[in-house]
Amino acid sequence: MNNKFTEYTTKYISGCMSLRSPQTKSLEILDDIFTSVQPKKNMDLTEALKTINSKYPICTDFEREFLSLTFALATGVGKTRLMGAFISYLYTNHNIKHFFVVAPNTTIYEKLKNDLGNIQSEKYVFKGLSCFATDLPQIVTSSDYSKGQLNLFQSSVCIFIYNISKFDKESSKMRHLHEYLGDSFFNMLSSLNDLVLIMDESHHYRAERGSVSLNELKPLLGLELTATPFVTKSNRQANFKNVVFDYPLAKAIKDGWTRTPYAITRQDIDLFNFKKDEQLDKIMINDGILNHENIKAELEVFAKNNNAKKVKPFMLIVCKDTEHAEKIQKYVQSDDFKNGFYKDKTIVIHSKLKATESEENMNLLLDVEKFDNPVEIVIHVNILKEGWDVNNLYTIVPLRTATSKILREQMVGRGLRLPYGKRTGNKRIDGVYLTAHDNFAELLNEAQKGDSIFNKENVIYIEEN
Repeated sequence: MNNKFTEYTTKYISGCMSLRSPQTKSLEILDDIFTSVQPKKNMDLTEALKTINSKYPICTDFEREFLSLTFALATGVGKTRLMGAFISYLYTNHNIKHFFVVAPNTTIYEKLKNDLGNIQSEKYVFKGLSCFATDLPQIVTSSDYSKGQLNLFQSSVCIFIYNISKFDKESSKMRHLHEYLGDSFFNMLSSLNDLVLIMDESHHYRAERGSVSLNELKPLLGLELTATPFVTKSNRQANFKNVVFDYPLAKAIKDGWTRTPYAITRQDIDLFNFKKDEQLDKIMINDGILNHENIKAELEVFAKNNNAKKVKPFMLIVCKDTEHAEKIQKYVQSDDFKNGFYKDKTIVIHSKLKATESEENMNLLLDVEKFDNPVEIVIHVNILKEGWDVNNLYTIVPLRTATSKILREQMVGRGLRLPYGKRTGNKRIDGVYLTAHDNFAELLNEAQKGDSIFNKENVIYIEEN
């Protein structure tokens, strides 16, 4: 342990950061493994695996050319905060100062930059830790590299943050001599004796190209964080072999770390026999907006009665493609839908938007938690399944898209975070609602099996809402 930080036990870090029990358990496991195998570059991975497997039998292979461990934590439990705990622990206990954090897409990349580097952010992960009170971690991003602004090692701890696609594309450029460094950026990284690789949503980095690039960094240790510890190969699910802690979504819901999912349907669902999909779309949207408006009123009353912050909920409509999304947008912004009330309260997110419209809508989306943000309906095409960290999504309307258990869980995962940090005791406010008109029978069958995030009792019939 660094002699300056003798008090920084896992218990102390957990207390300072107000970690939840699954986060604390993850930190304790990292401490146990690190102490047991003492990771170092070019170590004997066979012996390390034997030691780790004897303690955590579910870990049977590191699946990379370096010691790499997966912590499979459910959406909403707090993986980014756990990253901060891992970094704090490794720095204060083992004097590790260099961390390479990988993001799977631009949305998560921007979130990680903010959460790890913006001390003014409400979600800044190092808040309350005296080890970083005056010596803030230095954040180095891909944009710093591309602009040539690589004034490294200005702080004790340096955190490199990269979008994996950008890292893959630019890794060859990074191997060129950098005038300031006197070597290539890539060589500098791979030569560090204490580089720890942290992979957010690590199921994205199992493809051959991504794996090769990461292997070539030759890190001391890899820490993988994901809510879905498997990849699909030839239509078959292949589970990760390097998981050391598995905390599934059903358990997180049961333990109270997230909101409770509810399914919204109609009592006469079996009587639906529509000739056009558009008819069912409109019914689901209207049932969804009724739930949204009820939740909005409930939140207003709760804030007033409890002197709590005001929370503005919004509704997410998931469409099958861009053409579908444009039709839904036209309907939702028309006078036929709630007399045009949501005309200026709706945004659309998909890949075919014009650049200016896309940027404007994305900025509104990133600030959707703010009470004065006008957005109450977000229409999108399957691009917000993960890494979109908001706490005020209450109603989800999947239009011809919720075709599998995994996809439904990913959708609901966007609305599991608690706006007040913990459950309030108000069932409506502590819930997230998925319209399930066209998949209701299948969803109920899942609930009967016991491994579903939906409890068979948590059904809301819109006629009674």
